[in-house]
Amino acid sequence: MLKFNYLNLKNNAGQPTAINEKVVLSPAFFKRSAAILQQAKNVHVVGELVYLEPFVSGTFHVVADLVVPSSRSLSPVAYNEDFSFAEDYADHEPTKEEADDHEQLIVQIHEGIIDVQRAVEDNLLLHIPTTILTPEEAQNDIYPSGKGWKVVSEAKDKDKPAKGNPAFKKLEALFKNQPDD
Repeated sequence: MLKFNYLNLKNNAGQPTAINEKVVLSPAFFKRSAAILQQAKNVHVVGELVYLEPFVSGTFHVVADLVVPSSRSLSPVAYNEDFSFAEDYADHEPTKEEADDHEQLIVQIHEGIIDVQRAVEDNLLLHIPTTILTPEEAQNDIYPSGKGWKVVSEAKDKDKPAKGNPAFKKLEALFKNQPDD
């Protein structure tokens, strides 16, 4: 697990602690992410933690091989994540001024421990795109359909003339002689 003692980092102020580890994802992570992540392998994090008063600052780069469901068909899609993120850690609740003056996320730690494992897990999920397709869906523009219904792309739907509601067409006659306000 990637857990670091805040006081140890604070006592070594200005000296970065390097991180270069294979991440073993927790069963709790897979349980909470089951709806959006089917598999995660080869998760690796490189980064560093350094105390820069009043926070411990962390910068991280993560790579991972994931299998996620297609946003159209829910079929498994292999997806490679490669991203960076940064967080700052505080041993106290950040004041409004600290939060307003700070660009990065400030995470309040508990029991003096910085949990980089949880940060990596959370960011793995946050970096999964909302639209991810199988190669066939992307190449052939395949959309789901069923008995009496089908999903169409917004671009294809714009080509069709707009259908008016027949009930409102009858009401238009009532307002033909009304002056515009």
